[in-house]
Order: sequence, then C-alpha cells, then structure tokens
Amino acid sequence: MKPFRIEEHPILDVPELELISFYFNGEKMQARKGEMISSALIASGINVFGHHHKDGSAQGIFCANGQCAKCTVIANGIAVKSCMTAVSPNMIVQSAEGLPKLAEDVEVEDFAPIEELECEVLIIGGGPAGLSAATELGKHNVDTLLIDDKTTLGGKLVLQTHKFFGSEEDSRAGTRGHDIGKILAENLKEYQSVKIWSNSTALFVFSDQKVGVLKDGIYKLIKPQRILNAAGAREKFLRFSGNKLARIYGAGAFQTLVNRDLVRPTERLFIIGGGNVGLIAGYHALQAGIKVVGLAEAMPECGGYKVHADKLRRFGVPIYTSHSILSANGDEVVKSVTITEVDKNFQAIAGTEKSFACDTILIAVGLDSLSEFTLEAEQAGVPVDSAGDALAIAEASSAMFNGKIAGLRLAKAIKGDQVEDIPQAWYEKAEVLKAHPGEIKDYQNLLDTNGVMPIIHCLQEIPCNPCTTVCPTNSIQTEDGSLMALPRYVGECIGCGKCLLICPGLAITLVDYRKDKAYPTVTIAYEIMNIPVKVGDRRILTDIDAQILGEYEVTAVTDYKKQRMQLVRFKVPADKARQVAGFRVQDLQHSLPLSEAIIPERMGDEAMVCLCERVTAGEVRALIKQGISDLNQIKAITRAGMGPCGAKTCEVLIKGLLKEEGIAPSEVVPNTKRPVFIEVPLGKFPRGDSK
Repeated sequence: MKPFRIEEHPILDVPELELISFYFNGEKMQARKGEMISSALIASGINVFGHHHKDGSAQGIFCANGQCAKCTVIANGIAVKSCMTAVSPNMIVQSAEGLPKLAEDVEVEDFAPIEELECEVLIIGGGPAGLSAATELGKHNVDTLLIDDKTTLGGKLVLQTHKFFGSEEDSRAGTRGHDIGKILAENLKEYQSVKIWSNSTALFVFSDQKVGVLKDGIYKLIKPQRILNAAGAREKFLRFSGNKLARIYGAGAFQTLVNRDLVRPTERLFIIGGGNVGLIAGYHALQAGIKVVGLAEAMPECGGYKVHADKLRRFGVPIYTSHSILSANGDEVVKSVTITEVDKNFQAIAGTEKSFACDTILIAVGLDSLSEFTLEAEQAGVPVDSAGDALAIAEASSAMFNGKIAGLRLAKAIKGDQVEDIPQAWYEKAEVLKAHPGEIKDYQNLLDTNGVMPIIHCLQEIPCNPCTTVCPTNSIQTEDGSLMALPRYVGECIGCGKCLLICPGLAITLVDYRKDKAYPTVTIAYEIMNIPVKVGDRRILTDIDAQILGEYEVTAVTDYKKQRMQLVRFKVPADKARQVAGFRVQDLQHSLPLSEAIIPERMGDEAMVCLCERVTAGEVRALIKQGISDLNQIKAITRAGMGPCGAKTCEVLIKGLLKEEGIAPSEVVPNTKRPVFIEVPLGKFPRGDSK
C-alpha cells in the first residue's frame, strides 16, 4: 500500500493511477496525471516545500485554494502556487529557498492584441451558487459566461462526501455533495447560451468596466453588462504560538487532499473549530482512515449542527468545548498541539492546558466572503449581484438556492417582462435554508413496544427533511410541516430502513420488537466501511451523548452499494434499545493527552499575523499602541499585506488586534486594494491572444 495515497475509500471511487514523472530538488518522483504539485509532493511524503527568505521557517500548504502563498515553489524556473499548478511531464520543481533569482535576460514576445469579449452576464465562480444561477440564466437564453479557477466545476461540492441537508426538492437533500456538483455541472450542458471557462481566474474588475481574466494562461478581457460574484469564501487563520509551522491546514486544504486528490496527508489530526466545517472535516478524516485525536471549540457548545457533533462523539472523537488552541509545537512541522480552557471572554485559564501528540492541525474557525469582486464592480459602475458565500456565509444548500434566485433576478434584469417575477416563496425558503441551528428538544415519547419503529436522534431544529420525503408509509413528518421543524414518527413503520439510508446526520435508528421484545434488534446506518464491521464482531454502543451503553455483538450487516452504506444490526436489551444512537469506531486510547502539557515560553505576541512577510502580532500591536489605526500605514511600516497573497489572510488578523486594543471599526482606515486581485507573472500580460 502506498502510505500517502488513499487506495480504498468507503464513498469515493478510487481510479487506477495514471502516473507521470517530475523532479523535486533533483529527485525523480511520480504524480497522478493532472494532479497539483502540492498534492503530488504530499503524496510522496514531502510536507515542507521550502523555507521563508526572512526567518528560514518551513513552508507548506494552508488553503490549497490559491488564496495564500505558503505553498510557493519554483516550477520550470517560475515561482508558482503549488496548489494551483498542475504537474506536467518531467517538470522541474524546486524549493523556494530564499528569494528566487530572476533570469538576467528574459525574452518577451511582441505585444499581441488582447482578445476582448462581451457577454450579458459574467459569473465569477463555478460552485453551487454559480452553477445554480447559470442554470436559471440558461433557461432564459441569457448570454452568460461562467468562469472558474479550477479544472472541475462544483467548487466546494467536489470536496463533500457527506449527504446534504435542506430539502430534497430545492437542494437535493440526502444526496452527497460531490454528486450534486456533478449533477449541476451536467445540467448546464443543455443550455447553449451559457459558456463555461474552467481553469480561468478573474484578476480584477477595472475602472473601464472590463474584467481581466487569465484563461489557461492567456490574458483576456471581458466586458459584461452585469456581474454575479459567486466566488465563495476564504478560510480564516488564527493567531497562536507556532502558527508558522508546516502541517497546519485549513479545512478546505484537508478536504481537497483527501476527497479530491485521494491523498492521505496525516496519521494523527487535531481540529480547531466546531462549526459544521470542522465537524464534517473530522468525519471525512475517519473515512480516509485518519485518526482524529480531538476537536477544540472556543464556545460552550459547537456552532455546527448537533447531529454532526453527536456523530463524531459516538464514533470516538473527543470534543473539548470552551477550549482554544494555545500553541502548535514542533521544529519545522507540527509534532503536538496544546489547547487550553477559556473563560467567557475567551481568555486562557491558567492550569487547564492539555497537549496531544499529532502531526497535523486543521484550522476551521470560519470563513470570510470573497467580496473583492463586488466592491471592484461597484467602484467601476458595473451592476453586480452576489450569491453563495460571497453574499453570506451559509451551507451549500443555501448557496444553491440563493444562486437560483440571483440567476432569475439577472435574467429579469436582462430580458425584462419576458421573465417571470421571483416568487415570494423563494425568498422565504432562502431565509430558512440559511437559518442557524434552532432549539434543541427532547426525544419523542414513544411507549409502544410492538412491531418496528424509527428512533429519531435529530433533536435540534435545522433545515432538513429528506426522511419525510422517502418514507413509503408517510410515517415521518415534521412537527408543523415546515422545513425547520423536527421530524417525528407518526404512523406505521414497515422497517424498510429508507429513512436511515437517506438521513444526512446518521441520526435515525430502527428498533424491531417483532421477534424478541426482551432483546429487540437495533439497526444503525454506517458509512465508514474502511473501518470494517463484520457479523460476530463486538462493538461498544453509545447513546446520543456518546455515553457507553455496553458492548454487543453484530448480528447482521447489509450492504447498500448504490448508497455507499451499510445497515448494521445488534440485539440489545429492551431497556437500552431506544437509547442506542451509534457505535464506537475509534479507540479513545490514542486520544489521551500527553502526561505533561507543553506550554510555550512566550505566548501571543510572537504569533504571525502576516505569513507572507513574517510580521508578528507584537510588531503590529506596538504600532497600534502608538496610535496608528490606518491599515496602509501599518503596511508601509511592517510590510504586512505587501506579500504575494495581497493581505487576504493578515488583514482580518490585524483588524482583530485593533479591536483587542479598543479601536472601534469606524476609526480604522481601510487597506487600499490595488490591481490585481490574484498575483500573476507580468509576462502573461504582453502576450495576449492573437486569435
């Protein structure tokens, strides 16, 4: 088995490797055809891609989405982001050790005319919102150009192996995210008015109302009548001691590696952040055969859906609420993590530190909307709409629906009365789909001990209803018929198990009294088949809170290959049967903390806020204490924000420091953004496209 490649996955098909050769620092290596350089290096066991020219610290990946510059390497003599650059046969890749030397003589081709095109609507971003909007525009024959910087459409849908929440009718609830991405992209093919440019990056919306786009390495200009910003979001970073070490990933980078590229980047993972992104990433790690050592969430409760947190806990992942990261520990790469309990003001409580051995830390502490294109278009006077995470951070089901609304709104703006008005019900549904988790209620009080019945462990109000749509006897209905209401068992169950197979939260079990009332059969949905469960195995059963109910024998396992799931059955004493919510798959022994906590000598101010220019929190805080609240002045003095990522990461952290020092947002002078939005070699501009 290749140690860093996933050769079996319970959900994803693993294609045969079609390998090509490339060289890294003179050593011949192999990559999957079409693979990004970063994934090929990590699949070869290389996590340090180079060393920073200022302090010699190790460089690796963080976002794997082209937003930061931690993964920079030299490919065939040019500095590139390894996460956005595909390996080509016999490519020469070198570490970015110090500042790369420029060639003395550079031949520049003659200036050629830059191709300019016009369209009625330009959509920036081919994720759930952009694809849904393009579908509506295609239905109304609007001349649309959709551009996306990846080779495959779908955005973050490509990375999602879990089944989606929401409604089956409006957001394909109960279908896995990566399948939804394929369906949306395939549906677009029937609309001739929609053109798609993959591997195409929007660089800027210029004052002449043209958008610069780098398509397959060729610079072009697009003049749209209207723009839809569906570019998504970027992940937030955190200030903590050791945050410059390699093997600190954003959740998107981790999911890109394990779910898109089928690379296993870690053996022992620790997660910071208990929103849906962090919780789901933990589940994806288990599916990739990775031990999840633990998860820390600063709030008293996880902000993600309760069913996600419940699922992780009962699988054997400890969740530490009211805890935050204190330090990442190691020389060049992560060797361990130290977390600490925090008070109501999120200040560390001395004496509560705990350290855990791990080789990778996953940061999942929220997202920032990619609003730059919206602001640029507004300043240029181009009518612009936003959808998906570029509009507001929410679930992908919400992004699909508000993308649909944006598409119809744009079609109406272009075609006028030829297009129907947006139904009011759409706006109401959009509000529900982006709603935060609601009230947590008690279990339904079921007294009957005859026949078979579903036990619904979904106790938090969230927008989700696929179990109500799949039941052949209409025996599961939401309390008041709304999407947010809890599902309840109200009819006569026939024990088909369809509700178990479609539930995105694995939050339904079946209890069958028909053969034995004293020891009824409990059926549990399971989809981590890389950790196999066989008849005769004994498993620790747990309740919804991961409390142990006992160890019981597996009596039957039924495969559902189409759904990529199994139904696993146990015989359980009647007094415990309805409490069973799942079974342990991960031994808690490997999640125990180290015998002694590792506490950094210096805490806080040595943390990096600007990874590109290696500017620390202490340097910026000292300027704030001198009365400086102008981000441009801070940039001029420290160079924070002048690196290749263009302040995409550090600006949020610097604003956080200003807030900590009592500076009101209204007193902060914003950073002046200049073209271009994404760094690009100057040589791309004079070449143009003479076709």
